[in-house]
Amino acid sequence: MKIATLFTILAGSATAFAPIQSGKASKAICVSFENEIGAQPPLGFFDPLGLLNGADAARFNRLRYVELKHGRVSMLAVVGHMVTTGGVRLPGDIDYHGTSFESIPAGIAALSKVPAAGLLQIFLFIGFLDIAVMKDITGDGEFPGDFRNDFIDFGWDTFTVEEQERKRSIELNNGRAAQMGILGLMVHEMLPSHDPYVINGLLGYPIDFNAGY
Repeated sequence: MKIATLFTILAGSATAFAPIQSGKASKAICVSFENEIGAQPPLGFFDPLGLLNGADAARFNRLRYVELKHGRVSMLAVVGHMVTTGGVRLPGDIDYHGTSFESIPAGIAALSKVPAAGLLQIFLFIGFLDIAVMKDITGDGEFPGDFRNDFIDFGWDTFTVEEQERKRSIELNNGRAAQMGILGLMVHEMLPSHDPYVINGLLGYPIDFNAGY
């Protein structure tokens, strides 16, 4: 189920760019979107599922918004996976029954150890962020995914147009890589070796993943 969900996410992230095809409709799409941020070597304008065929700017912006959101979530997921694999845990207990954070394994295995009420809290908190916080509240966003809302800027307005485009491209690329990365970690964890960092073993530096859990 989780792997299928990640494939769905990746399908959404592939919406950014479509290959050049014959026909007037496809030619119009290429003229409209081939120079958008994220259309870059080696793939260029890439949309293998054809989700931008006949699309207008509103459709493109919606798909770009979804791609950015999935990329940001995946970047957090990859970092969280690495941090917990490294043994970092919150202090104290996760419930009133004495289940410590220290006793929760990393990766997918954590889902079977976190109490149901804890999973519900996580779900509701993420839903709250998605609905009420992580969006263009003021309506002043300059591009899809611009959630500054006149609150957090980090000097964005001091950057040149070229610097802004470069940073947006970097975020897109990191998000795309993170989507592939978290999918790979999940798939590898479900293999017989149960080692999401299998590449470390192949390089001679194996990780004893979730040892003791």
